[in-house]
Amino acid sequence: MSSTRPTTTQPASTRHPETRPAGRGRFAVSRRGLLAGAGVSGLALALAACGANSRSTATATAATASAGGTLYVLSTDTDINWDPAKSQSLAITSLGLVHRRLTTWDITADGVPAVVPDLATDTGTISEDGLTWTYTLKEGITLEDGTPITSAHIKYGLERSFASALSGGLGYHKTLLADAEGYTGPYDGEHLDSIETPDERTIIFHLDHPYGDWPWIVSLPAFAPVPEDSDDPATYAQAPVASGPYRVESYQQGNSVTLARNENWSAATDEVRTALPEQIVFSLGQDEDTVSQRLIADSGDDQNAFSAQLLTASKLAQVSADPNASARLATSDPGPLLYLAINTERITDPDVRKAIAYAVDKTAVQRALGGELGAGIATTYITPGIPGQEDYDLYPTDLEQAKSLLEGKDVPELVLLSQNNEARLAISEAVQQSLTELGLKVTIDPQSSDAYTERATQGDGSTYDLTVVSWNPDYPSANANIQPLYASSEIGQGGYNISRYSDPEVDQLITEASQESDPEAAATKWAALDRRIAEDVPAVPLVNRRNSFLPGSKVTGFFVAPFPAYPNYLVLGVSE
Repeated sequence: MSSTRPTTTQPASTRHPETRPAGRGRFAVSRRGLLAGAGVSGLALALAACGANSRSTATATAATASAGGTLYVLSTDTDINWDPAKSQSLAITSLGLVHRRLTTWDITADGVPAVVPDLATDTGTISEDGLTWTYTLKEGITLEDGTPITSAHIKYGLERSFASALSGGLGYHKTLLADAEGYTGPYDGEHLDSIETPDERTIIFHLDHPYGDWPWIVSLPAFAPVPEDSDDPATYAQAPVASGPYRVESYQQGNSVTLARNENWSAATDEVRTALPEQIVFSLGQDEDTVSQRLIADSGDDQNAFSAQLLTASKLAQVSADPNASARLATSDPGPLLYLAINTERITDPDVRKAIAYAVDKTAVQRALGGELGAGIATTYITPGIPGQEDYDLYPTDLEQAKSLLEGKDVPELVLLSQNNEARLAISEAVQQSLTELGLKVTIDPQSSDAYTERATQGDGSTYDLTVVSWNPDYPSANANIQPLYASSEIGQGGYNISRYSDPEVDQLITEASQESDPEAAATKWAALDRRIAEDVPAVPLVNRRNSFLPGSKVTGFFVAPFPAYPNYLVLGVSE
């Protein structure tokens, strides 16, 4: 490539500020859902759906946007992985600044998320049988060296994501593409016949089965173009070839990443990226407390900065007490779902599960997360802000109703598996207290994050009866809420059906809904499924988390949308 290629100081690991290792799953979902609730200060919690309240809207208009200047992103993480094959980054965060995909997300402060064309001219043309999707690339789109982006670049980028050396990214396409089982990438000369490139601007995907959310799937990181002659799996994470408005100019492991303008990016072909800052600097390895204090103080370069991590409950209290800082605070509407999974293989009596649902005091869980500013009460499985989410409450808190359901029943001692951190233990203790008042004996079993994941997703389910889980979809579809958590194919072996819930009728309804290509019809089916599953009580929705972020006073365009609960990096700027 040209001299615009970035300089690096040492190899980076595969971790990324917005990345979680990929799970197994029927559609290769990420571990984001399991880890998202591990701690209230973690970046993982910032990746779930939520909405913008009046403060975030005010923040977005407090300063006048202008082109130029330097935007600073402050992060406690020590590296950023820019390889699209390894990434689980949201379309609107860091990777979206450097890599375009076939489609992308149109995210506004108060609107419903929409899938829109990015490198492609539209969101895809589907065949009558639902098995083939065809895309045409826009004219005038180029890589950072001016080379026209072709369908071969997209195909190669996808093929390399199958290589074991590049595992860790979102892999829905790996089980959706026809005849992809056993494929190990292009490095041995093999190619996927289910991806056709009949000419430089046309790419055709043949699926194993119909999948109505395919237009969302092609917005995920692996669908970014990668030129084969620039691909070195060992270094591409620090030296990628840009197709977006910015290129990686320098990468200093553990210290910083600097993005500079990609002069060959075509603004006329890009409807979602404003590319206002002259450069964007990611400051890595920052101390969380120090970052919060700097942003509250709001001086010097910190006026042009924001934190990649959400504010903890304690820091939120400090911000609320400072008039200047509280005026800049952006807090989402309730979004990420925190729920109590009930192991249906061990708690087989539906009346016992219903009793647990009626007994749990959700306001106690809410208090453990900082009160109403930290979370809203949840009653459904589908995330707020996602099409298909409809309000209902089958099991409002009612201790007397719960006790009546247990009359004459002998319920053995229950084990509540918990991650061994302060935040999760506080929530588990709130659940334990509620069930103690119901007359049940509940023992909390605290485990490290790795041990917890092993027991919850890899084991046979024999070591726990209950566990608190936080879930966040990888893309804005009810499919990504329901299928990973309640399809029987997701029980064990790395899947996230932690309730170990299995119902053939529900499995069939999930298949039918996932194959529906009409968005409105699909939303109706998912809404019905949400309620149908809730009747069996495999889980108790507890709360929907609220995420708070504090930008500097000169950051423009800062808001937190209904989905996802994260700032839209693609429209941020700095004022003079």
